[in-house]
Amino acid sequence: MHTQAFWLEFNLFVLLMLALDLGIFNRKVHIITIKEALIWSGIWVSLALVFNVFVYYWYGEQKALEFLTGYLVEKSLSVDNIFVFVLVFRYFQIPPIYQHKVLFWGILGALVMRVIFIFAGVALIEKFHWTVYLFGVFLIYTGYKMFSEKDKKLEPEKNIFIRLVRRIIPVSQGIQSEKFFIRENGRTHATPLFLVLLFIEATDLIFAVDSIPAILAITQDEFMVYTSNVFAILGLRSLYFALAHLIDRFVYLTYGLALILVFVGVKMVFIDVFKIPIFISLLVIAFVISASVILSFLKTRRNAN
Repeated sequence: MHTQAFWLEFNLFVLLMLALDLGIFNRKVHIITIKEALIWSGIWVSLALVFNVFVYYWYGEQKALEFLTGYLVEKSLSVDNIFVFVLVFRYFQIPPIYQHKVLFWGILGALVMRVIFIFAGVALIEKFHWTVYLFGVFLIYTGYKMFSEKDKKLEPEKNIFIRLVRRIIPVSQGIQSEKFFIRENGRTHATPLFLVLLFIEATDLIFAVDSIPAILAITQDEFMVYTSNVFAILGLRSLYFALAHLIDRFVYLTYGLALILVFVGVKMVFIDVFKIPIFISLLVIAFVISASVILSFLKTRRNAN
């Protein structure tokens, strides 16, 4: 059993890290360098691994494997978010100096949405076990869609939330500061930064629909699902700044993510017939991601030559 103290202490840790991030280390608006991003990425991965040791010590090997596999799944699927971040920042021409603030608030909103999806998903499976099959079929279908729509274009202006905002409130032209709202001619205007934030929140809602069922195929333990999600999301900003300049080289990564979704979907569909051991799932997921990254770099290097 996970005591209330564990939940409280973990959430206090999350709040502390967010306060340190925005209140101390990134209090002044600045461009995040690759070196800084790599350091923070290393810190977040290290914290996740340290927490995994705690899980192993307190809950045993099985729970530790569940956390690690769930973390790897969420971390891998979060790379898909990075593709969207790169495209939407390019589309709206957001200067690098303002990108960190947008991602900070975007990921904070993502945390709230993930919590809702996690508890709703676990509750559904516990009360209506047959929903596990629906989740599995949905993941298989999502994996297929990722294969077939790999080159689908991003069209933020067609997003229903952005269109709604443009109807309700005027939007300023150009980027003048890091603010989400400004006053112009006596009226409040949303800035393009706010549109980007809104689009990021909307797309993460879609990603959550994919990623939460994926991790529920690994474990239905709320604490393991929640903590692995939080660690993956909190490290997403630094991962973005570390990989943004390389993201075009991951040409096969989408296929790898699609395979992972299909794999965990099949695992869910046949959960009552044959349970794939967590350790095997961990090996399969790690192999697929590693292979897709290595093959991507080999292909882009060969094309460059």
